[in-house]
Amino acid sequence: MIIYTDKKCLTYHSPGHPERPARIEATVAWLKERQSDWRWDPFEPAPEASLLRAHPETHLDRLREERAFDADTAYHEGIFDIARMATGGTLAAVAAALNGEKAFSLMRPPGHHAEQTRAMGFCYLNHVAIAALGALKEGIERVAVWDFDAHHGNGTEAILEGVKEALYVSVHQHPCYPGTGTVSLGNALNFPVAPGTPPEGHMKVLAESWEAVRAFEPQLILVSAGFDAYELDPLTDMRLRSVDFETLGKWLAGTKIPVATTLEGGYSDDLPLLVEAFLKGWSRS
Repeated sequence: MIIYTDKKCLTYHSPGHPERPARIEATVAWLKERQSDWRWDPFEPAPEASLLRAHPETHLDRLREERAFDADTAYHEGIFDIARMATGGTLAAVAAALNGEKAFSLMRPPGHHAEQTRAMGFCYLNHVAIAALGALKEGIERVAVWDFDAHHGNGTEAILEGVKEALYVSVHQHPCYPGTGTVSLGNALNFPVAPGTPPEGHMKVLAESWEAVRAFEPQLILVSAGFDAYELDPLTDMRLRSVDFETLGKWLAGTKIPVATTLEGGYSDDLPLLVEAFLKGWSRS
């Protein structure tokens, strides 16, 4: 297992904000203590040419402007470069996956809410969408994105809309922020789950969504790994347990298709345990 992380992603915060540096800091410390054989490889920030596959130049310019994007998404000094580093982690995970490795980008800010021209929902650049479009540009014929974050990845869906070589599959709480993802359209398959759904029911829906990913016969799978469907997450009303995230990892381990994974949400203090469970499930193959 290769983990991609960088201390630059710890350098910004808003007091009281749930998307905080401790999410990464605590998870890194936990994994390094308990999984000594996992690799921590260096990587580079994403080149601007890669970002421009999903976002116009005007959006990149906007990320450098010293004003807030919305009530949840503040401007922070250097946020463009920090987000670009997080995208770099996803691109590094893709390169590792295509080289036969298992790799996880453990970075912040997350990305799946970022639309072509709009930063929102704690997200500034859409790491997974950028990686998907880059892989297609470099010769991969079909890419699937599997998003099990408790919030719908409206940005990823919007950016990949109409890209016939890409499939977006999302399982998420509804109703919940951002209020999208209620129906499936075109190359976007959405599986909304009601708040409070028991874990057995939620896992059944996740299994259906995973089969939809596999049925697409992708040459690369990108996973938006959000851990906010956890039963103790403060921002959602879902019921998944640590063992369920381990099961999701085991599903990844059961495919021969290259898989790259990227952290999205997850705001409980138990995030380190959840990430470890998921990656242990995936690494045991």
